[in-house]
Amino acid sequence: MDLNDSYQKIFTAMLKSMTGFGKAIVELENKKITIEVKSLNSKQLDLSTRIPGLYKEKELIVRNQVKKALYRGKVDLSIFIESVGKEKDVRINLPIVKEYYNQLKEVCSDCSINEDSMLQTVMRLPDVLKVEYAELDESEWLSINEGVLTALESLKKYREEEGVALEEDITKRIHNIESLSLQVVPFEKKRIEVIKARIHEKLEEIQDVNIDNNRFEQELIYFLEKLDITEEKVRLAQHCKYFIETVESEDMPGKKLGFITQEIGREINTLGSKANDTDIQKLVIQMKDELEKIKEQILNIL
Repeated sequence: MDLNDSYQKIFTAMLKSMTGFGKAIVELENKKITIEVKSLNSKQLDLSTRIPGLYKEKELIVRNQVKKALYRGKVDLSIFIESVGKEKDVRINLPIVKEYYNQLKEVCSDCSINEDSMLQTVMRLPDVLKVEYAELDESEWLSINEGVLTALESLKKYREEEGVALEEDITKRIHNIESLSLQVVPFEKKRIEVIKARIHEKLEEIQDVNIDNNRFEQELIYFLEKLDITEEKVRLAQHCKYFIETVESEDMPGKKLGFITQEIGREINTLGSKANDTDIQKLVIQMKDELEKIKEQILNIL
């Protein structure tokens, strides 16, 4: 692998947050278009859009672009228009107004009702205003579509910046777990000696009992093997190493890191249940605390 390949691996394997914000402004001849995209964490892509009626026919294109760019997250995309101009043209439907007016005039005459406010009444009736929407200009849409892509790129950059902080935090906490696991070692030998002494004390308290020393040694070895935590420490170290490798080598490792933390949690829990030592238990509690903070952060990793 040459130097360029190494750099390429570094950049493609960067952690990304699911939290982000992107914005783009498109200046057109008779209007200003603002595109905003926001995202939060979610197990899959959950997309909501606010698109003006004039551009509704392009919503599927926008959705596909978001899906391709962002993959996962609760995403809100909004397109706002200022200085709308001729997007819609409102006209009075004169034939309808005349028909309403003539009918109401007849009613007022028959019922001796004052006609002064009759026009105001007519203007509130259905279909009096006729709205004609302008057709979508394809060249205008191309400019807006470029704005959508720019906003999405801006959000992706935001996610990458957030991802740097996330990677630093979870990597530090995994190393803390590794360090705490190594601190268990000095207490292990002492723990075994304490257990042996405790068993001997209990046996000495029992009167008039013949003990087969060979059988006793076999049972003691079996009991101590059940309390041995070597395998748990080895597997914990392997899981922590795999966690770091995944962070450094995969582009969207969020779900996978979640599975690895489950395995780390199992080893820590087993280590704690077999420890039978207050000093080791304290270290286990600290490891659990670090792991919970890692799990919280992973929820926001793409």
